[in-house]
Amino acid sequence: MAVPTSIDAMLAEVMAELAGLEDPKARAVNERHGDDHGVNLGKLRALAKRLKTQQELAVRLWGTGDSAARLLALLVCRPKAFGRDELDGMLREARTPKVHDWLVNYVVKKSPHCEELRQAWFADPDPVVASAGWALTTERVAKKPEGLDLGGLLDIVEARMKDAPDRLQWAMNHCLAQIGIEHPAHRARALDIGERLEVLKDYPTPPGCTSPFAPEWINEMVRRKDGR
Repeated sequence: MAVPTSIDAMLAEVMAELAGLEDPKARAVNERHGDDHGVNLGKLRALAKRLKTQQELAVRLWGTGDSAARLLALLVCRPKAFGRDELDGMLREARTPKVHDWLVNYVVKKSPHCEELRQAWFADPDPVVASAGWALTTERVAKKPEGLDLGGLLDIVEARMKDAPDRLQWAMNHCLAQIGIEHPAHRARALDIGERLEVLKDYPTPPGCTSPFAPEWINEMVRRKDGR
């Protein structure tokens, strides 16, 4: 890729390259998972590696609204450069699963505003936004549980997970499993909640993969941690 003379020229060139990477087979696979682009993620990552970190370009790519461009933006941005309100707005625009997931995991988790956003999103009435709050809470359950009310989290899961919309339900279930895996004092209750609610009990799981059904997930990960 030649070096364009302006950010407009660079944006146009990158967008043209993304268009050239469009693959109908990749689009078909992505659409089955709720995503609306046809770019192979390995090729997208290779392009990001070539571009390196470019915050201004990342902002312009995000502004196109194109999912592949937004994924690329999340790979070439500087996470700490975004303001709190900027990240909040970006999350509310990120409606496809992959863009939402990468924004939370690659950008928000590295932001100085992460904890403030976790608390704000956790109780948001929009279930997709709330799912981000739960994902960040799950990260804290595993890595920095100090100050979290784990029993209170289990109360919410027990009361709301069964009837939660899909993406929020998945995030709550992950939190339930993580509490059971990482915190032995709460494990029996986490297992009991999972058994009674039966969320994702029949989820199709490929051979060799761990089921997302919380009791099976918890027991398998504890077995691995104990070296059994």
